[in-house]
Amino acid sequence: MISCRGKPLTPETKKHIVSVKQYFDQNKLMPAEPSVKRTAEAIGIGVATVKRIMADYNRDPNLLNEPTKMRGRPVHSVSASYQESVRSYVRAANNKGEHITLADIRDFLKKEYADESFHKATLARTLNRWGFEFGKGVRSQHLKEKDHVVAARQRYLREMRSNRVPGNNAATIRPEVYLDESYVNKNHSNDFIWYYGEDGPWVQKPTGKGERLIIINAITASGWIPGSKLVFKSTRKTGDYHGQMNWDLFKKWFTEMLLPNIPEHSLIIMDNASYHNILSEHSPPTPKSSKKKIKEWLEQNKIYCRDDCLKPELVEILTKIAPEPIYAVDEIAASFGHKVLRTPPYHPELQPIETCWGVAKNHIARNCDFTVNNLIKQLDGGFNKVTAKTCAKIIAKIRKIEDEFWATDIKMDM
Repeated sequence: MISCRGKPLTPETKKHIVSVKQYFDQNKLMPAEPSVKRTAEAIGIGVATVKRIMADYNRDPNLLNEPTKMRGRPVHSVSASYQESVRSYVRAANNKGEHITLADIRDFLKKEYADESFHKATLARTLNRWGFEFGKGVRSQHLKEKDHVVAARQRYLREMRSNRVPGNNAATIRPEVYLDESYVNKNHSNDFIWYYGEDGPWVQKPTGKGERLIIINAITASGWIPGSKLVFKSTRKTGDYHGQMNWDLFKKWFTEMLLPNIPEHSLIIMDNASYHNILSEHSPPTPKSSKKKIKEWLEQNKIYCRDDCLKPELVEILTKIAPEPIYAVDEIAASFGHKVLRTPPYHPELQPIETCWGVAKNHIARNCDFTVNNLIKQLDGGFNKVTAKTCAKIIAKIRKIEDEFWATDIKMDM
């Protein structure tokens, strides 16, 4: 058998089927059976498949060279790992003043990731979620990043650049601490292995992803922060780590395992996860706050509103006068002499610890035996792969990306 049920046939396999069919057509064997049936039995595929391939061949032999179209429902998600390459492609096209559409981006992704399929509607929703919008340019319509994303990135880059020692790009005024959360499943392993063609692959990978470990840790340019690693077993097998994290758990880790182990006057860098952005008791309300809380804050600040005001009316007033929100984790960090800085939305490429997760998970995938005990053991081995030298190189690369963003944003603004 040269095919596997459910997997598309390669062009070479299709040509082989045509050759076998033509052989049976030319050599009439006894007992007499249709050559289509003989071909199907000899190769181990369905009669309908043979008929379909021969129909394509008779219509146009070049059709055999085209890859088989994926059947069934299209994939309804686009991996976040493509975010960086899509942003670079869109920004390069914007910078050149080129017209860019969804079809252009889908063609780019197909060229870069030939094994993946990208549904147009799904891609449109993904781009919107990543902070892009389809708007009117100076002379033509084009895809661009949303203003609030660009503004957030510029504020972040300004803070990061002001923390550098003048004349020494590698040194910083405040020590920079990058924290993040991730997860890894028991069955996390490499899908591709070497095997003897006639025997086929013998490794039997269990179905499903298996039990899950949630991980919290932090790095500096000197490597992992000693004593800051927290690993615990998830009670849910679906979704990502966000479903298992909450403010109480994060606060306990932040105050008991991170703050005591980081350098003095650190700049703590994190993403915009919801449990990172819990409002302080001293914070003004936000548009997401309850109507009661917004009204009480306005009255405390001598801004009286009619009793029959709807919440949208109160929010309209609030957005004009309210200062920036104050987050609970920022207050905790400030009480220890540290400062919190958040990466702009949808920018994992600016967070070096994301690459550290990749190094650790690659080690786990190469040494997986589909047991939790081994997963815990290999997780330690994966963390050991991330050395001070590794972190220094990753952070140096991130600084180059920051400089590219800074220069390109200024150029596009002009």
